[in-house]
Amino acid sequence: MKKIKYTPDAADKLREIKTTISQEYGADSAKKIVKRITDAIRGLCDYEEKGPEVLKMFDVVSDYRYIFVSGNYVFYRIEDKCIRIINLYHEKEDFMWHLFGVDTTPQETIDYWNE
Repeated sequence: MKKIKYTPDAADKLREIKTTISQEYGADSAKKIVKRITDAIRGLCDYEEKGPEVLKMFDVVSDYRYIFVSGNYVFYRIEDKCIRIINLYHEKEDFMWHLFGVDTTPQETIDYWNE
């Protein structure tokens, strides 16, 4: 069975999620949500291809896969000896820009905001 390994960015993001939820909703809520996320990540050990491939879902060349848990996208890569958690993004974050440099802002939004 492969081990789960987190990149420093992913580990930082998980801590950030816990801190943010603790501040807004309390420590108990933060523990529950982080546990839900980490349980889903550990579940990848049983079925590593659980998440769809980024290439097939978003037409971006990448060996990443992702799962969606508690309003967060968890991006990971299957490696020879481990499953590497690349990063986590809240559903409101523009993960396409952060991970792949793909701008997903519609032209009408750009025109409206004159950006």
